[in-house]
Amino acid sequence: MSTTTVPDGPLLLTQKRIWIIFSALIAGMLLSSLDQTIVSTAMPTIVGQLGGVEHQVWITTAYLLATTIVMPIYGKFGDVLGRRNLFLFAIALFTIASIGCAFATDFWVFVVFRAIQGLGGGGLMILSQAIIADIVPANERGKYMGPLGGIFGLSAVAGPLLGGYFVDHLTWNWAFYINIPVGIAAFAIAWFTLRLPSKKATKRIDLPGVVLLSLATTCLIFFTDFGGDAAEGWTSPLTWAFGIGMVLAAVAFVMAERRAEDPIIPLGLFRNRTFVTSTGIGLTLGLGMFAALAFMPTFLQMASGTSAAVSGLLLVPMIVGLMGTSIYSGLAISRSGRYRKYPIIGVSLTLATLVWMSTLTATTPIWIICTMLFFFGAGLGLIMQVIVLVVQNSVAPTMVGVATSTNNYFREVGASLGVAVFGAIFTSRLSERLNSTFSTFGASPEAAGEATSTLDPATLNALPDQVRDAVVSDYADSLAPVFLYLAPFLVIALVLALLLREVPLSATSGMVARGEAIGGEEAVRLERERASGRVSGGTPGAGSVDGAGSAAPDDGPAAARAGGTARSNA
Repeated sequence: MSTTTVPDGPLLLTQKRIWIIFSALIAGMLLSSLDQTIVSTAMPTIVGQLGGVEHQVWITTAYLLATTIVMPIYGKFGDVLGRRNLFLFAIALFTIASIGCAFATDFWVFVVFRAIQGLGGGGLMILSQAIIADIVPANERGKYMGPLGGIFGLSAVAGPLLGGYFVDHLTWNWAFYINIPVGIAAFAIAWFTLRLPSKKATKRIDLPGVVLLSLATTCLIFFTDFGGDAAEGWTSPLTWAFGIGMVLAAVAFVMAERRAEDPIIPLGLFRNRTFVTSTGIGLTLGLGMFAALAFMPTFLQMASGTSAAVSGLLLVPMIVGLMGTSIYSGLAISRSGRYRKYPIIGVSLTLATLVWMSTLTATTPIWIICTMLFFFGAGLGLIMQVIVLVVQNSVAPTMVGVATSTNNYFREVGASLGVAVFGAIFTSRLSERLNSTFSTFGASPEAAGEATSTLDPATLNALPDQVRDAVVSDYADSLAPVFLYLAPFLVIALVLALLLREVPLSATSGMVARGEAIGGEEAVRLERERASGRVSGGTPGAGSVDGAGSAAPDDGPAAARAGGTARSNA
């Protein structure tokens, strides 16, 4: 009986192996996304028991800062060194930091461990998206990217409910205890299933770029935090100092990248029209989307009079819309190979919903608000993961990681700016109106200021009906115009979506294109022959397989170069 010789080196990417690897990515993504929403509900209890009420913003800032800083680093290092060990490192770091948070007895120690969590969480997000590009061709990737996007939606509902349950029935520490078994399971699954090749850097690591980008990002986050803070404001010398530092660091970063042998963010990416257009959509969407999402839950709590945990259920319609369109668009793109219409429809729907949200009043029925949120989520689901797919398809397989992380980085930059700027507008208008309302009902200026600064849903429910109705009106009147201020950024995103080119989706996964794996029908055939004992070992690198599944000797790297060049020039 004749035997078929196959190389020991390239990995066989059968459908079964892809789904097993995908389960590890889902576990890692769930670990990162669930933690953020659980902590948001438990935060008042955490800061109260650890003695950090006046500094609670640092819990969010530390995590956001660390996550944003490491995104480009994980993306680049994954391309250069391989993603498996980095993914395992990110899971381990996140899990260990969760243990530190759970047992913290000092507020600032807790903040430090939250920052370490962010260092791991940023890697989980970026590497999950990049590994999918490694193992699944672009023309099939949509059906995998959709569920990854849906994980965020699921976490947005499950997180507040779990956090509320832990605070009410157990202790806030359980918001972090829960990460430990999930982290161990994710690490174990990834350890045994994530068989990706390790690499060695052949060029000097861009340390100046890493330092300058981290410095620019730090200044950006602090600039937006202090600018949106009532105690400092946008005219504060400290705010301006961080703003100037951000600009100087950004300029120095660009100069350093022009000279770097292997830059952390290659400036050549910005000569790729499809990449620039997609990243621009992500940036403007981040400005509008996250600002809207940041303040709607507060309005829902104040308008409905429910607790933070229960009010999370009011976000279910948005999550249903997001998950539904995210999964649908992913499957549809995999079937048709066409993606351009989905960002256009998604941005249009999100823009129309923002304008609709600007009509919110204190008497708007909850079911109408939930309908608004459903369409808002549906619009986002048509954009978020599709943009990542478009970015990955527009670059060579060797740059998938850095392209993915750069796109996510600019979306986070937009989110930081949007939440800070429009949050400042909202809180300024709200404080002014609440002070006026409490003064109207007989409170002294000092008492009105104290009532405004300490107002929460429980306090609101204890107020007389007439005062409570006036306060809810203040919230609605302060928030509704902000949605109109966000609309121009969504108009820019719509223009960019209309300019987006329809580039044919690649039929070759990243690892196959780089000659690191055998995929498609050929992988299935070889796996079956190996299982039946008709396959013998061979010389590593003896052959590879192209995206169509036909054998082709040593054409992986060549195909990668040809495919990458064709897409970059498109």
